[in-house]
Amino acid sequence: MSATGASALPTTPQPCSPLARAEHFVWLTARVLEQRRFAHHFLGGGADPVETALDAYRNEDGGYGHALEPDLRGPVSQPLHTAHALGVLDSVGRCGGRRVERVCRYLTSVSTADGALPAISPSQRGYPAAPFVPVVDDPPSDLLATGPVVGLLHRNEVWHAWLFRATDFCWQAIGSLRTSHPYEVEAAVAFLDSAPDRPRAEAAADRLGRLVREKRLAALDPDRLDAFPVAPGYAPGEHHFPHDFARTPGSLARAWFTDDEMNRSLDFLADAQQDDGGWPIRWRQWAPGPALEARPMVTIEALRTLRAHGRAVA
Repeated sequence: MSATGASALPTTPQPCSPLARAEHFVWLTARVLEQRRFAHHFLGGGADPVETALDAYRNEDGGYGHALEPDLRGPVSQPLHTAHALGVLDSVGRCGGRRVERVCRYLTSVSTADGALPAISPSQRGYPAAPFVPVVDDPPSDLLATGPVVGLLHRNEVWHAWLFRATDFCWQAIGSLRTSHPYEVEAAVAFLDSAPDRPRAEAAADRLGRLVREKRLAALDPDRLDAFPVAPGYAPGEHHFPHDFARTPGSLARAWFTDDEMNRSLDFLADAQQDDGGWPIRWRQWAPGPALEARPMVTIEALRTLRAHGRAVA
């Protein structure tokens, strides 16, 4: 096409609202799964298409792979992929039934000696993976992998033999925390928000919140980020904010922050939407493909968090 012809093409009107801009970004960049999730959460789409898209990542062993969690590539099932799948199912009200029974059988098969989950199993060896998730032969139990899974299963009233020891592990791991890092705290909150023993969960959350503030794990003032340390091993500028811990007003972590601190955090989240309509990823980028696939996921979660806290997105 000639330069003259190109200049004669009509321009596409740019959407204005945060939701419309995000929708444009999702249709432009996202995997089918995130397209279906966006349609379900914000456009009135059904849950069936989300389940169908998620099935592409499911393996015969009941786990999930195929880079569902973009930082782990390759076909093999991994606990982090499977945790992500359960989160998707929970978000569309489908975290139950025979599908989840198969998931629990997979979780049992990859559990460590104390009944919990490793972050990554040795089957990942030989496939690309982010350098911050190293593959080892005998991986330890990890609250980061176990907490969100156990919390989701409890929230959906799933009962399976695997849950008993995994739940005990989460209580012990959270109770023994004397220092931590933001992703581990997020995993602890995911467990505590749905743990059946509510008085025990509230007491544990209160202690964890004091730890978060003492260690300055949450950046309470987005205008003074240099006052808050970045955890060792994190990317430069990879801060976490109140909204990262309290993704809904009903989270136990909401009590850790004042109204002013939460409002500043949500203002910062809303303002982080970029010119292309998507939200940025803050963790270390190690390859173009994973970063491209992760941004629509982050965008959906940003919109869901803002809406949960009563912020207008449409």
